[in-house]
Amino acid sequence: MGFMDKVMEESSYSKASGNDLQYVVLQVTLKEKLFGTGSGNLVELENVINEQASKGYRLHTISTSNGGSKGLGGGDRIQATMVFEKI
Repeated sequence: MGFMDKVMEESSYSKASGNDLQYVVLQVTLKEKLFGTGSGNLVELENVINEQASKGYRLHTISTSNGGSKGLGGGDRIQATMVFEKI
């Protein structure tokens, strides 16, 4: 596994979901921007939420926890755990 593969893995999300389950739990790792402040991949979080909505789920609960400093240049990681409920 190369360096870029490792970076992509750390910023990706779990790929469970949608086989007619009542609830689906997904995690997205939000990474800090290399320069400036804020998250560098909020679009990824938005895509996960919209993908589940298109499968007939609604966001029931979201929680976050600090994942520590793992990024290039020491950027913080925040784990967003989301519970989606079938509607």
